[in-house]
Amino acid sequence: MDLLSILGVIIAFAAIIGGNFLEGGGFGSLLNGPAAFIVLGGTLGAAMLQTSKNSLRRALKIISWVFKPPYVPFKQGVANIVRWATAARKDGLLGLEAISEREKDKFAKKGLQLLVDGNEPEAIRRILETDLIVDEQRDFDAIKFYECMGGYAPTIGIIGAVMGLIHVMNNLADPATLGPGIAIAFVATIYGVALANLVFIPMSNKLRMCVNENSQYRELIIEGIIAIADGENPRSIEMKLNGYLHPH
Repeated sequence: MDLLSILGVIIAFAAIIGGNFLEGGGFGSLLNGPAAFIVLGGTLGAAMLQTSKNSLRRALKIISWVFKPPYVPFKQGVANIVRWATAARKDGLLGLEAISEREKDKFAKKGLQLLVDGNEPEAIRRILETDLIVDEQRDFDAIKFYECMGGYAPTIGIIGAVMGLIHVMNNLADPATLGPGIAIAFVATIYGVALANLVFIPMSNKLRMCVNENSQYRELIIEGIIAIADGENPRSIEMKLNGYLHPH
């Protein structure tokens, strides 16, 4: 569980609600069902309109990464590649066949199988990089669902506010209702801007970081597999791949 994400959400909304109290406002002044319905429904509908079914399904699947990012085993990945390089140096590339059958990571498993089949290093790199790019683009397309929600929410909030003001204008004969009516109308704007900048945009950025981290891990696997195919010394491979460990 990513405590930083949880803490960030708590601090963000506590600042908004707390600031409202400090200015003399009540919690009830921020609650408005119709405004929430307009902003959430309008934003969701607009985002769904420009998203494919597969991307939407993927977006819903990876949303949990915001609070529970997938574990990316960089250190274990380097250790595994060194172990594979040692086995290949000792028994040849065919010695990796049994290892590839036991490997649980599908991407690494494919790389090992390409090695065992005797493919040229450049062919292996081309195949694995294609898989990386396709999977990365699939996830980025899914993340765009949340990015566009962050873009649409403020505009939908303004639409909600205008609709509220229209309702106020229809009741100009009752001056006592003008002040509260205008205040409620602008709640929709608050909802739109707050959801965009405190939820949807930060969510999309967090998911993008998770995808980039996974892509870096796959790049590590590719470089390790190619180094084994080139017959590099296991120690040299380890020193080269340790560079992926520094930022993590």
